[in-house]
Amino acid sequence: MAKQRMDGGRGRRPGVVSSAKRGGPGRGFWLALGLAAILGLGALGYLTTRPKVTATTIDPNLPPMKAEGYVLGSASAPLEVIEFADFECPGCGNFATLTEPDVRTNLVNTGKIRVRFIDYPLPMHKNTWDASLAAACANDQGKFWEMHDVIFNNQDRWNGEATSRPRPVLAQLAKGIGLDMSKYEACMDADTHRAKVQSHLQEAERRQVQQTPTFIIGGKLIPGALPYDTFKKLIDEELAKVPATSDTAMKPTDARPSMELPVDSSRRSPARADSSAKKAGAR
Repeated sequence: MAKQRMDGGRGRRPGVVSSAKRGGPGRGFWLALGLAAILGLGALGYLTTRPKVTATTIDPNLPPMKAEGYVLGSASAPLEVIEFADFECPGCGNFATLTEPDVRTNLVNTGKIRVRFIDYPLPMHKNTWDASLAAACANDQGKFWEMHDVIFNNQDRWNGEATSRPRPVLAQLAKGIGLDMSKYEACMDADTHRAKVQSHLQEAERRQVQQTPTFIIGGKLIPGALPYDTFKKLIDEELAKVPATSDTAMKPTDARPSMELPVDSSRRSPARADSSAKKAGAR
């Protein structure tokens, strides 16, 4: 028995057995492999479920129109804010429902600013064109802003994730704000305002708007769903530049500012740049 025990240990160096056990892949290797597998599955899931981006075809047969948008506020307000927004954009919905009520109460209704809303239907949002057309048809009956509000407040009912048939939902919203439904439905069926919405889209592209919402405040192009405090700070900075005299307030007939401003002066022709300079001096 003693011989067997001695033979069993003959020639074994300390650590030989434990080294053999440690010779395979260690714990760190398997953790790294598992993490790589999880990341790979996550990336694959994103690629298979992400919204498909489709280009919006511009109809060359539609009549050219000037992008005017929709204005809220006094024509004599000393500052105009331009908002480019997509009705189906979640960030635009957050701004419209969380920040805009304070903007209207504290800045628009007090005559400090007016807001010009220009819809910018993005290609990845498949139902946004119907929403823009619905809002334009509501504008025919003097209720753009009412329709604007219910569209954003009910975004989860008609957007691309909720339905492939947004028009019935939008019609319910139109009926809820008291539109004449025969006129509204005729307007929608005929795509009456497609050229108008297209002009808004082209205006956003001309200004190189990269995301929605984007705001033009003074001479600055500011992207993102701004919280109220940030928005008000930007407004206060611009209002501080306006002389506090009645002569500087915009007259009702001058309420619609040129959509040419602000534009990168390097892209203008000399004639247009000179003209803009003269207008600026006249003001």
